[in-house]
Amino acid sequence: MDFTLLLVLGTVATGLIWLTDSLVFKQARIRRAATGEVSDQPVVVPEPLLVDYAKSFFPVLLIVLVVRSFIAEPFRIPSGSMMPTLLVGDFILVNKFSYGLRLPVLDTKIIPVGEPQRGDVVVFRYPNDPKVDYIKRIIGLPGDHIRVVGNKLWINGVLQPETYEGIYPGDDGMRMAGASVYQEDLMGLKHAVLFEKDGYTRDGEWVVPPHSYFAMGDNRDNSNDSRYWGFVPEQNLVGKAFIIWLHWDWKDGKFDASRIGQGIH
Repeated sequence: MDFTLLLVLGTVATGLIWLTDSLVFKQARIRRAATGEVSDQPVVVPEPLLVDYAKSFFPVLLIVLVVRSFIAEPFRIPSGSMMPTLLVGDFILVNKFSYGLRLPVLDTKIIPVGEPQRGDVVVFRYPNDPKVDYIKRIIGLPGDHIRVVGNKLWINGVLQPETYEGIYPGDDGMRMAGASVYQEDLMGLKHAVLFEKDGYTRDGEWVVPPHSYFAMGDNRDNSNDSRYWGFVPEQNLVGKAFIIWLHWDWKDGKFDASRIGQGIH
């Protein structure tokens, strides 16, 4: 179910109920209540329950719609494809205006603000099923030539340096424990990536088409990304992930306050 569509419909419905009552029915109720009464005090007429609810919910729904559509939207990380940058159970905020303001539901860009940069961690609608949200790191920009062989990455013929950092202990002592941690220098942006010994990789070469992006997970051997299904169209971008506001992995009952407030790079 499309939550944004429900939010828009709820905002429009409550706003119309409130507006229609104010313009059409409210004065008629007051005139009927005032008939035959002589008083210097203004007539107080109880509002219908539906109108009362509409007046109460409309501003709340409107504020949520504006914030969620144009400012920031919360997401939960359900998988380990972006480890070690993001862990299962991280709750993140996504900047909705980083790549331009879009109309809710229609996703039509109305104000161009910026474009994705290489290394951005972005949320986007999965091209093969737009109802599903994915989060990955932008590796290739329009026109880039991408080559992947094993754990080596080339961008436009330039091998991206990797520095071995050690063995990953696992976020809870179990997940991805024993994987190798490398620091990847992605055209000047340094971030951690994971590689598993004898992990399955998808080798290949790609040229990123116009208005599209090549995205990969930081957990390179455990990420369903552009190596498998292709490119992320510009219109599928939701926004740039920028902060972790909560970590609670309810599967394991783990709450980690140390991750709250961490920036996403």
